[in-house]
Amino acid sequence: MMLLKVAAALALVLPMATAAQAHPHVFVDARSELIFDAAGAVTAVRHTWQFDEAFSAFAIQGLDANGDGKLSDAELVPLAKINVESLKDYEFFTGLKVGGKKQALLDPTKYWLEFHDGRLTLFFTLPLKAPVSIKGKATLEVYDPQYFVAFAFKETSVALKGAPAGCSATYRPPKQLDNATMAVLGTIPADQLTLPPELANAAAALANLIVLQCP
Repeated sequence: MMLLKVAAALALVLPMATAAQAHPHVFVDARSELIFDAAGAVTAVRHTWQFDEAFSAFAIQGLDANGDGKLSDAELVPLAKINVESLKDYEFFTGLKVGGKKQALLDPTKYWLEFHDGRLTLFFTLPLKAPVSIKGKATLEVYDPQYFVAFAFKETSVALKGAPAGCSATYRPPKQLDNATMAVLGTIPADQLTLPPELANAAAALANLIVLQCP
């Protein structure tokens, strides 16, 4: 075994993978929440990512330090730290645009992992560098452009906390890429952080898009 930094940069231990393997390698059931302050400005993005059973089973190998057959919060702390530190290289697969301008996100201040029913779940909150008010339309994108990780949302997986009256969020699922584009994505090595411009534009169709509207 070796440490493979999957392009999703979750930095969990994975078996050796080759570029020829089919994408994606990791499946995540995701929920996202936009946090507003008392003045009605967005201050943070809160994510909950639950990983598939196969990936979770491999990731937790060797973490049960006391051998009691359970994973305590303390035993999961180092893995959670590795996850969020590695995700920083990929901008946490999160892009928030307000008025067409991409908002700067700070490193998570609160994060932890839980393990239940055979699946790992990562909880983390990304503060905005500066609170921003939404007047009209804004968008939140969550996706891995290299498609090593596939994020799945439901309509009920998006929430607004403390939003001004009249604000709403509409979820738009990812589009399907053609086979030729998928084949090219399959040749991208796991440690390559950026895609060529033309491929990045095509891969943008993979985004889970949350459209925000406020009066």
